[in-house]
Amino acid sequence: MESPALAFDQVGVTYPGGAVAVAGVSVRVAPGSFVALVGQSGSGKSTLLKTANRLVAATTGRVTIDGQDVTAEAPHALRRRIGYVFQGVGLFPHMTVAENIAVPLRLEGRRDDARVAELLDLVDLPRDLGTRRPAALSGGQRQRVGVARALANGARLLLMDEPFGALDPVTRDTLGRRVRELHDRLGLTTIMVTHDMAEALLLADRVLVMAEGRFVADETPAALLGGAGGAVAQGLVAVPKAQMQALAELTA
Repeated sequence: MESPALAFDQVGVTYPGGAVAVAGVSVRVAPGSFVALVGQSGSGKSTLLKTANRLVAATTGRVTIDGQDVTAEAPHALRRRIGYVFQGVGLFPHMTVAENIAVPLRLEGRRDDARVAELLDLVDLPRDLGTRRPAALSGGQRQRVGVARALANGARLLLMDEPFGALDPVTRDTLGRRVRELHDRLGLTTIMVTHDMAEALLLADRVLVMAEGRFVADETPAALLGGAGGAVAQGLVAVPKAQMQALAELTA
C-alpha cells in the first residue's frame, strides 16, 4: 500500500479551559490528492490543518508527513518543506514582490533570481511586477505572490487555509482554477480549507466535511452531488444546488 503524504492519527486539539477544537480524528491523504476540508465556522477545519505545520500543537494523537512524525524536527525546518497559503497572504509590505517570493530561499542562504522569475511565470504574473511592493498589487495578484512564495522551495505538500476568501468571485474562480492546474502540473498534494462547498466540489478530488471537531463525511464531489455524506454534508451541498436552481429559473 502506498504510504500517505499526510496522515492524522487520532489527532485532537483541546484549548486551555477545556474547549475541544478537534476531537480525535484520523485520515490518510494519498500523494497527489487534492483534498478540500469543509465545514461551518468553528468546525475545527483550520485548527486541524495547522497541526500539520505545527502552527497549532496537537494535544493528542500523531501527525505524519511521508511517514515522519511532524514533531521529529524543529518547527522552522518542518515548515520549509511545506507550502502554506492563507487568506491574509502575509506579505512583507517593505519588501518588493520578488523579495517576498525569495524569502524561503534566503532562509536557506540562497539567492536565485532565476527561480523567482520562474515562480512569477508559474503564477501568471508579469516579471516586471517583481520590483513593486505589495500595496501596488490587487488582492488577486497578492494572493498569487503568496502561492509563488509557498512553492519557492519546491514543496510537495501545499496547505491552503481559506486562500481565496477575501477575493471577488471572478478572481476567486480564476485563481482557484490556476491553483488546481499547478497542483496537477507539479504533482502536489494539496489540502485546502474552505467554507465554500461549491469551491470544494469544483476543485477537489476528495471532500472531508467537519462538524464539532470530527469528520462527518469523506466523499468524492460526484458522490456528494449524488446525495451521499449524510445530513451535515448535504446541508452544505444544498447551498450551491439552490443557487444553480435559482439561476436556471431566472434564465428560463
